[in-house]
Amino acid sequence: MSVLFLRSNCWVNLKMTDKLNLVLIFGGRSGEHAVSLRSAQSVLAALDETKYQVFQVGITTEGLWLYGANAHQAFRDGSFELLQEALILSDDGKPYLYTREGNHLESITPIDVIFPVLHGTFGEDGTIQGLFEIQNCAYVGAGVLGSSVAMDKAVCKHVMRSIGVPVLEYAVFSRREVQADLAETIASAEQVAPYPLFVKPANLGSSVGISKARNREELASALQLAARFDRRILVERGISPREIEISVLGNTEAQCTVPGEIVPGDEFYTYKDKYQSGDPEVAIPAPLPEAQTALLQQYAIDAFKAVDGAGLARVDFLIDKVSGEVYFNEINTMPGFTEISMYPKLWLYSGLSYTELVNRLIELALERKAEQDETIRKFEE
Repeated sequence: MSVLFLRSNCWVNLKMTDKLNLVLIFGGRSGEHAVSLRSAQSVLAALDETKYQVFQVGITTEGLWLYGANAHQAFRDGSFELLQEALILSDDGKPYLYTREGNHLESITPIDVIFPVLHGTFGEDGTIQGLFEIQNCAYVGAGVLGSSVAMDKAVCKHVMRSIGVPVLEYAVFSRREVQADLAETIASAEQVAPYPLFVKPANLGSSVGISKARNREELASALQLAARFDRRILVERGISPREIEISVLGNTEAQCTVPGEIVPGDEFYTYKDKYQSGDPEVAIPAPLPEAQTALLQQYAIDAFKAVDGAGLARVDFLIDKVSGEVYFNEINTMPGFTEISMYPKLWLYSGLSYTELVNRLIELALERKAEQDETIRKFEE
């Protein structure tokens, strides 16, 4: 028995005993570095050794790429002595993983597919996706456009508003504005809506740097905290919300799960809730009227398509507990992927196990690369 896989830019017939060369990348130059290590641990455990030859590459918080057979454990231990510097380069249009010692490069493996388990800036924002595109790699997740648009909460809200998906009132400020004239920034932020206000880094996830401000003093602290994590800060109207999440899977033809509801242990779904308190309290499916469930699912697919999503995304919504109004919150193109994360939990409820989900994401990466390769790169009249 045999199966078709994409290898080195062409379709070839592989025996079932052959394996795909998969590069798992984790860590990264982001405030979500630790979250990435947790997600990668789950993915690594789920990868079928009979299907994939896995090569582990970690990126330090300083941006150094390191390769080793046990790189993930080395990153968890903070001990990099036995790892080698790594890089990805193309040779005759085919991507390879290399290690470097001084000026000497050694080819480790041709690359069939990359699984970048990277959250936040320099991983989920289109930057590393650009590198993969330049080096002609197949990779899991959204491309440059989808990643960058979804990553910037402000730009994403602009896009959602343009297609009729409702968002809360908001304003965007720069780090320089906060640093140069905090009082003026506060005054401008207070024009968004009455307190409470939520303050967020525009380009980050996992609830890092997010604060709820109930007064001017808390707003000042929230702005300064968010400015530590990003050069753009989002301030939006605060509501008493129900937090609803939907998982999306696919490329051009995408499917979504039932909505799930997060029941935060704090006033909102914090980093501690997500990664430090064990399993957060969730309701799957969320107890919602059938019509509202259908509306949220449609919004999720619309949002995924609007940003040119690919592979996976988790689309988050807020429902005002007072008015019942639905608002788009954000879309994550590489959502938390630990065993307790909402994205795989929602698919598990739909009958797709964690391992099956990982396999499907790899298939989608190869499908997307094959579709990209249909594009004509040369024009002749």
